[in-house]
Amino acid sequence: MAVRFASRTSLLEETPVAAFAERLFAHLPRADQRRWAQAYLEGLLATPGKKSVRRLAAAVSASPTAGQSLHQFINSSPWDWGPARRELAHWAQEREPVRAWTLGRAVLPKRGDRSVGVQRRFVASSGRTLNCQLAMGAFLSTRTVAVPVDWHLLLSERWAADQQLRGRARIPESVRHRPVWEHALALVDSMVERSRHTAVPVVADMSDCQEAGSLVRALSRRQQDFVVAVPGRLPVDPGGPTPPGSARSLSARPAAQTAEAVLRARSTRHPHTATSATSNTADGRQQHVRTASCLVRLPALGKGGPSARPVHRLFAEWSPQRQQPGRIWITNLVDRQIEEVRSLAALHRGTAATVTALEEDFGLCDFEGRSFPGWHHHMTLVSAAYTFERFSG
Repeated sequence: MAVRFASRTSLLEETPVAAFAERLFAHLPRADQRRWAQAYLEGLLATPGKKSVRRLAAAVSASPTAGQSLHQFINSSPWDWGPARRELAHWAQEREPVRAWTLGRAVLPKRGDRSVGVQRRFVASSGRTLNCQLAMGAFLSTRTVAVPVDWHLLLSERWAADQQLRGRARIPESVRHRPVWEHALALVDSMVERSRHTAVPVVADMSDCQEAGSLVRALSRRQQDFVVAVPGRLPVDPGGPTPPGSARSLSARPAAQTAEAVLRARSTRHPHTATSATSNTADGRQQHVRTASCLVRLPALGKGGPSARPVHRLFAEWSPQRQQPGRIWITNLVDRQIEEVRSLAALHRGTAATVTALEEDFGLCDFEGRSFPGWHHHMTLVSAAYTFERFSG
């Protein structure tokens, strides 16, 4: 039965968004839960500016108690967000082929110290210290769009260890502090479990994560295809034959120095290559780009010779404006054409654009509650609103 609202925005009973909400939240046992899930979703789609619960409620209902009911549904109602996210991923996969699973991070500025997971921390992307929550999301990247289908909230050691904080925010016992790369791996594992199709490559920008090598090793062990941006300081060993006269310069170097040595070698007769191409700048102009590519292995963590370590391809790009390489990428897609791997790496820009859109237009940072379940409820509905609009617009 269609959900009825005393609408202030002329939303109809029988609409595509109503059918979408019914599919995503069919697992909720009570009709009132399903009704408020649809209301929150419609409010996110219809409300301009800040997406506070009060403003969302006013957008979809004339009832004076709508705000209280919507707040209770998001913050207090004990519904499981996992099935909704799984159904959201299935719904998106039905509409456009998925090229890659991409991982992206979001910085959610907050006031005060009560929001779950909030803490003052240095944020490399902004170059300053912020009072914020940190989140990592999993996205389905297609030819045209990257849509979010899962989220982790990154808890600091203080939040994970303080039982008073955990109890106040209703953080489950199973949730603990763990490094960024473990969150990334857990999101990938969830994507594998939820996907109805063959696994696709994982694309992740881990260039500011000093433990990026741990993610590369873990994905390799799982035989999961990947293209991962790593810090320039990550040490790498040669993974194949070296150009004449350059073996010493390419051995036991940080990733950035290795890429620079490859570019200087300019060999096309060996696995170490330096190629040129053109790409478009943000304003549509073409620029000349050089790409360095070579085979590498990550250093051994324990016993075992080079044969025990898989061979990966390292690649990086330079534009005329740069004296240093851009992001340094490592992939296990060593048999693919470099242009194909570069196009996969470029998908991270679409993921970053999605995070920006979520912040500016879909209320990503507007959750006013303090609970861990409430945060996940809000993030699930924000993701659903964005995905619906992108595939239905």
